[in-house]
Order: sequence, then C-alpha cells, then structure tokens
Amino acid sequence: MQFLAKKIDSIIDEFLKNIDTNWQPADFLPDSSSENFSRDIKDLQDQCKELPYDYLAVLVGDVITEEALPTYESWLMTVEGISPQEPAGWSKWVRMWTAEENRHGDLLNKYLYLSGRINMRQMEISTQYLIADGFDIGTSTDPYKNFVYTSFQELATNISHRRTASMAKQYGSSQLSKICGVIASDEARHAKAYKSFVTRIFEIDPSEMMLAFEDMMRKKIVMPAHFLRQAGEKIGATFSHFSDAAQRLGVYTSWDYTNILESLIKEWNISNITGLNEHGEKARDYLM
Repeated sequence: MQFLAKKIDSIIDEFLKNIDTNWQPADFLPDSSSENFSRDIKDLQDQCKELPYDYLAVLVGDVITEEALPTYESWLMTVEGISPQEPAGWSKWVRMWTAEENRHGDLLNKYLYLSGRINMRQMEISTQYLIADGFDIGTSTDPYKNFVYTSFQELATNISHRRTASMAKQYGSSQLSKICGVIASDEARHAKAYKSFVTRIFEIDPSEMMLAFEDMMRKKIVMPAHFLRQAGEKIGATFSHFSDAAQRLGVYTSWDYTNILESLIKEWNISNITGLNEHGEKARDYLM
C-alpha cells in the first residue's frame, strides 16, 4: 500500500477528472432560473410516463445505492494503509473518488424528484436506513480484499447504469438515458483504477493477493445495498425486490456475475502469475 501511495498523484491524474471541467448534475437537469423551467419540467415528466414499474424499482435501488456513499467512504478510510489524518496518499484518493461518486446520487435523486413518478419520502427513508445500517461485505480492513471488491463492484454498477441507459432510450426518455450513460462512464473509469491497483499488487505481493482474490470469491461478492429495507421492515427485506426486478429486466443478472469474474481472471492474468508460494498456488487452482 505504501509503495503505491507514492504514486497516488499520477494515479489520480490518470483515473479521475479535473473538477473544474467535469460534468455536474446541473448539466443534465432543467435550469430553475430559466423562464422555460416549467415547460422543461413538463417535458421531463412526459418522457417518464412510459417507464414501467420494474424499471423504476431498479432505478430507485440504484439511486439509494449511490446515495449511501457516506458508508463507502467511511469504510475505505478504515482500510489498513489508509489514514484520514494524512492529507496525501490513499486518503487523497478516497476523498477525490468520493467527490466524483457523489454527483451520481445527487443527479439521479433530483431527476426522480422532478419526474413525479416516485414516492420520494419512502425512498429517502430507505436511503437513511441503508446508511444507518451500514453493510457487511466480508473484506474486513484488508486492502487487497477491498480492492478486489471495488474492482468487481465498479464493473457491476457500470453494467447496471449502462443497461438502464439503453432501456430509458427505448422507453422514450432520452434525458434519463444520457444521465445513466454518463454515470456508467464514470463507473467504468473507476473500475479501471481499482483493477490497476490489484495488477500492481500482484507484481509486488502475488501470493497474498491471490489468497485475497480467492477468499472474496469463496464468500461471493455481495451488493453494497444488500441491507436495503423500507419503513417498518427488517434489515435487507427489500433487497430481493430490487435484485429480482433487475434480474427480470436483464439489468444485472447472475450471468453478469460470472462474466465479471471471468473478466477479472483474464485482466489480472491469473493463469500466468509467477512467484506464488504453495498457498498461492492452491488459491489459483480454486479460481481457475
């Protein structure tokens, strides 16, 4: 971790965008200071009329997942080798990654509010519950396991947002399609970053990295919203509703899980990693 921390500024330059020129939620929403604001809101709502129930259920789940960002930032700040007290190094990456991610939930939340199709209070209750309940993703404070998780999860969210973008266009909402598309693009870029971290760790500490990868695959990757619930429900009671809708629509399926795993095995060149000890070899055998 400390070896990679020395290169954090170049990593940020490669994988994160300049804040001054990056897109912001206001770029994709009606301008409230414009005299055409009311007309633009009506156009937005007209585009949303044909969005079906399952699609909206998935979109709400995506929004809540994005808005639970405080959980993800606080989790990453506890990882070994990351210190919130240090202004540079890994904490700088976490803060700047969080700043980019923060726009996603902000944009989607405002869009759904303007759409008039969602019970916003109930969605907000679920969001507050998800942040309050936290999550249990099985990584502990191990940086290697955490980077496996983030590599996988960023790829999964890219798939989800990319497909909701395509479907929004089919349902007649070009504006929502653009929104989901730009978010998907961010997630793809972030996935490249986390995958590159693992690639570099394999070069430095192959056996321990292989063991971490194996451990996460044995446990199975759980989605960050697996504790999703509504008012009056137990922790996790609503997640199956969200995931079942995603499966029915083909937004994110069990096949995608398998395909992501296969893509990571290929990306990290698992079959050709050298310098493994006995435990590392056994871990590779499991993964292959």
